[in-house]
Amino acid sequence: MQLNVETSSPPNTMTPIGPYSHIAKAGQLIMIGRTAGVDPQTGELVGVDVTSQTEQFLDAFKIMLESVGSDLGHVLHINVFLTEMENFAEMNAAYTKKMGVHRPARTAVAVISLPKDGGLLTMNLTAVANPDPHHER
Repeated sequence: MQLNVETSSPPNTMTPIGPYSHIAKAGQLIMIGRTAGVDPQTGELVGVDVTSQTEQFLDAFKIMLESVGSDLGHVLHINVFLTEMENFAEMNAAYTKKMGVHRPARTAVAVISLPKDGGLLTMNLTAVANPDPHHER
């Protein structure tokens, strides 16, 4: 069985800052690459705090997943890259608020720096398509 790989960067999400698409989808598998916590209209960070940047990530992931027939309830795994591990608790609070009761697998690590100046974290994820896109979990 041959799977075609479809790539996209939907409207109302930040413009990629490099030669990549935000989304790659093959069959039911969806991969979303790292983004930054920026307002897609201005390209500027939504705030200088971890809470606002985390919430922006998850809002953008929701838009991206919906563009390929999925939703946050179908996320399998999220990687979180923090510039300061001291921001872990604040990120977790914002993450819990946006993710609700769904608890996909997750990895969180500290990194030295990020491509977007002022970015405190970045995330990427793996998800599957929603078999019933009219019923969000």
